This record gives sequence, C-alpha cells and structure tokens, in this order.
Amino acid sequence: MTSEAAVEKSSESKPASEQDRVLIFDTTLRDGEQAPGFSMSRAQKLRMASALAELGVDILEAGFPHASDDDFSSVRAIATTVRGPRICGLARCQQGDIESVARAIEPATKGRIHIFLATSPLHREFKLQMSRQQVIDTAVAGVERALGYCEDVEFSAEDAIRTEPDFLAEVFSAVIAAGATTVNVPDTVGYTTPIEIAERFAWLRANVRGADSVVFSAHCHDDLGMAVANSLAAISAGARQVECTINGIGERAGNAALEEIVMALRVRSDRFAGLGTGIRAKRLHATARLLAQITGQPIARNKAIIGENAFAHESGIHQHGMLKHRGTYEIMHAEDVGFARSQLVLGKHSGRHALRERLSLLGHELDETALDEVFVQFKTLADRKREVFDADIEALAVGRDPEAAGPWHLSHLHATSHVDSSASASVRLTHDDGRVVSEAAIGDGPVDAVLRAVSRAVGHEFAVGEFHIRALSEGGDAQGQAAISVTHEGRELRGQAVSTDIVEAAAKAILEIANRIEHVAVARPTEPTAIAH
Repeated sequence: MTSEAAVEKSSESKPASEQDRVLIFDTTLRDGEQAPGFSMSRAQKLRMASALAELGVDILEAGFPHASDDDFSSVRAIATTVRGPRICGLARCQQGDIESVARAIEPATKGRIHIFLATSPLHREFKLQMSRQQVIDTAVAGVERALGYCEDVEFSAEDAIRTEPDFLAEVFSAVIAAGATTVNVPDTVGYTTPIEIAERFAWLRANVRGADSVVFSAHCHDDLGMAVANSLAAISAGARQVECTINGIGERAGNAALEEIVMALRVRSDRFAGLGTGIRAKRLHATARLLAQITGQPIARNKAIIGENAFAHESGIHQHGMLKHRGTYEIMHAEDVGFARSQLVLGKHSGRHALRERLSLLGHELDETALDEVFVQFKTLADRKREVFDADIEALAVGRDPEAAGPWHLSHLHATSHVDSSASASVRLTHDDGRVVSEAAIGDGPVDAVLRAVSRAVGHEFAVGEFHIRALSEGGDAQGQAAISVTHEGRELRGQAVSTDIVEAAAKAILEIANRIEHVAVARPTEPTAIAH
C-alpha cells in the first residue's frame, strides 16, 4: 500500500463485518492503574471510565473488586453509571473474589467476570504448589462458580507463554467445556516475540477442544518493547480480543498501547485482511490527555500516535515535502486521532458557549452544574493570564474531583525563601465543619515548607515519595501542575493541582490528598444475585 493510500485508510473506523471485528478490552483502570504513579481516586476512575466508553472500548476492566474497599466501590460506581462497554472485574479462582466481582458489576447492563490462574511450571511449583490436575480442577471450579453470577466469563492462564503448549491446551479445553466464553493468553512478563506468539495462537486454535466456540484473547506486556507487535501478531493468528491500556500504562514496562494497536490495524489494513475495531479514533488524543492530566504523568513527546511530536516536522527537508504533499512524511492525519490544529483558543472576553464548545472538542462533556463551576474558574484564570490554552482548559475540567473538593479548603498561604536555602510558610485552612486552622513550618525550600505546614494543619503525617512540577502551557504566566505522591498508613496516595503559582499548586495538591483520606466511601451491598443458566 502507498503512503498516500495509507493516509486515506487511516480515517476509516469500522471492520467490514462483526467477524472481522477485534474486540478492545481496556484494562487502564485495572492493570494500568495498579502501576506505581498511576493510582486514581474513585471519582477519577469514573471520569476515565466515561471517556473510555465514549472512545468505544468493547470491554472495560474496571478493577479488582476483592483487592480493597476502594477498588470495589470504584467498580460498583462505574457499573452503575457507565453505559456502552461490557463492565468487567478481575478475580482469582476463589469464591470470595468471584462474589466480590458479582456484587460490584451487578448494576451494569452488560457484565463480565474475569478469572485467572497461573499455569506455567514456575508458578505451579513455587507460587501455587499445585499439580497439573489441581490447576485444571481449580480453573474449572472457578469458571463454574462465576457462571452462577454472570453468563460472560473470561479465563486467563497467567504466564501462558511460559506454559507447556500441551498443558495450556488441556486447561483451555477444560474451561471451555465448563462454559468460559473467552480464553486469554497473557504474556505476563513480556517474554515472547511476534513469531513465537503467532505460532502459539495458531497451534492453540488448532488443538484446543471447542476453540471455535470462544474468543481467543491476547494480553501482552512490554518488558522487551514488543507488546504492540506481539498483540498484532496474535491478531494475525486468530486473536479476536486484545487487552491493552491508554498510553500503554501498566505493571513494570507497561502493557500494549491501545492507540497504537487501533491505528496499526487501520493504517495497515492491507496486512490485516480488513480487520478493525469499534474505536472512535478522533477521541484518542483527548482520552490520552485526560489520563495524563488525571494521573499527573505526562505523555512522552515522541510517543507514537498521541505524543506532541507525533505529527511535528522540524527538518527542512521534511517540511518541504509536507508542503508539497502531506503523504510524503505522514501515514495518517493528525486530525484522525483528534489533534486540534489551534492551540490558542479563548480569552477573558470568551463566553460560556465558547467554553462549552472547546471543552467538547477536547473530549470533555460536562453537565450544567459542572460547566458553571469550570466557567467561573476559567474567567478567573483568564483575568490572570493573557492567553488561555487548551491545556489550561483541560486542567480546569479535570481538576473537578468531588472527593478532593472538601472538607478542607485553603484560605491563606504565605511562603518566604531565605538566603541559606531554607524557607518558611504559613497557611490558614477552613473546614466544612466551621473550624479554622493556622499553621507554620520551616522546610528545605518553599514547597517543602508549605507541605509541612499543610500536613500539620490537617493532622496527618505524610511521607513524600515523588513530587513533580510542569508547565501546562506557554509563557511566563503559564499554569503549573504540581503532582505529589505520599505514603499514609501504608497506602500510596496521589494528589495534583494547578495554579499560576507553583507553591499554591503544591499546597492544593497535598490538600487534595488530605480530603481524599476524609472522604467517606460508598457502602458495599451485601448479597450477590445469582442468575439462571
């Protein structure tokens, strides 16, 4: 296929038929979120889940409900609110895990229970201490339990790539006979290669009993930098579901990047026999930016598909070619994945309608109440900044987290730096119960002093892990984003905030964490409901 034809192809969105559809199983909120630096609050997960639904993912793995009360309540909230994707929860092959998923996904219009069990020799001997037959029996029992609550059950053979092919076929044959609807082949440690995984999928599809009655899925990790290539190779060998994440986030080196798989299938449809997905590609950039804003983890500029440099051309030779014909150095259009051409968008004279339109273009659909809140903040910001950029507007929209909005509020902040590199800070906080608390502290620089003062005021001891500052837009009056991670009573918590004053942003970020600690979790329902099957 010529590059010109490829550019035209990249705007196509749908497979020729349902048989040609590759299901996108998004695990950003489960495998992605459990990676260090990417933890999210329940409200942030709900916001991200809504964006993933708008993007068009087929299955949304919302979390591991039995892992914690927070995870359970997040999955339950997503199942209650988000419509479109099939809402999925992860479970071990244990009754308690499976019941937790059943309760969590019960409100969903479409649900799935995803159970897993390790199958490789290493895991059988050292982690599970099980024989081959015990593994098969446990897997079958898990599938049968899950079917008592949900008719859609996926089974994952953890470390499948390092499992003996004949035994893996035995396990899959047994769980299919028990009623599993999807069987997943994870490359848990990112060990395989494209040729090897293609051979494995072809062999399994030929040797697993009942293979034609289920969907084969691939879940590839990026430890050797081949997660996307391996996922595409699995698709070419018959996988019709791929498990992936936005921006490729996940354990260790991450997962296969959703945006790269989707666009590879589109741009190189000549190599994938017309296979496609239901993803709305024009929302890829907005979804990726939302994740970056929520987690405080910026997208690498050279990240394929959604990085800021993905469609930038600085070389004179490249620019000359682009002026003659875009196809000379572009195999897809920036607009196809949702890049907006204009960055400078609004100012202090812009109205509410203009703000709504720009937010919608950036992938943020807000209700009237939320829009009113953001508009007030926008007008305040526009008075402080000469130019308001897309990144500024996104920061206002993403910064609305109900779990971080109270009970503590910052009413006064003063920080002073000294010539010996030390600094002092004083803060005054108000609480929704009427309390007013003032504290002061000395630290190694103004940010450290402010963090200490806020910690004293709210009465929580925080061990600061990471602290990052970055400019969100251009100019000396740019908004800065402060992202902080702390350890509190053995838990890692993250907070972030934006302001044109970076010290104020740091204070609000630590205050966000304090507010999350005091936020009351949604009560868990007690009884799961079984379904007839």
